[in-house]
Amino acid sequence: MAPLLERIQADESVPVLARELFAAQAEEYAWLQAQIDAVDAKLLAWHKANESSRRLVKIPGIGPIGTVLLMLKTSAPELFRSGRQFAAWIGLTLKDHSTTGKVRLGGITRAGDEALRSVLVVGATSVIRHVRRGGRGSPWIVNLLKRKPPKLAAVALANKTARVARKLMVTGERYAAKSAPATLADAT
Repeated sequence: MAPLLERIQADESVPVLARELFAAQAEEYAWLQAQIDAVDAKLLAWHKANESSRRLVKIPGIGPIGTVLLMLKTSAPELFRSGRQFAAWIGLTLKDHSTTGKVRLGGITRAGDEALRSVLVVGATSVIRHVRRGGRGSPWIVNLLKRKPPKLAAVALANKTARVARKLMVTGERYAAKSAPATLADAT
């Protein structure tokens, strides 16, 4: 942004009023960036000081922002009876349109916390992108990507991530991958 704004200020063909307005927006942008940097520093300091947050960041697809959101928005994860109930609270489970004897599942419910759900789905998308580009991932992800489109796989992985995170928050255990990593190339 800064080089662009400098070019606008130096360009005499840009009207004076436009340059003044761009300068005002540049000041606002700089102020907002400073605010964002201050909030990021506070969140990172909190993350480093919180042992549970440091354990959760080990889960693939959850970074410091995801762990902070999980910790702040889920003050009592033990109140959920299961990981599925926790994932449903976030809005990562499928809608049930079943009738007598016929099971029909729809899209995700989106009933829960939108910010938390989107952070988990974005993290899962980055894990899936890494696996699709030849990186290593769990055999579960590799097999899922062979059967489902990447966006559906991302939501399924976000659901699984939420369940794992809830278990780690309740039990105090550390994350450990259960099986050897695989690649899409190994599976074909």
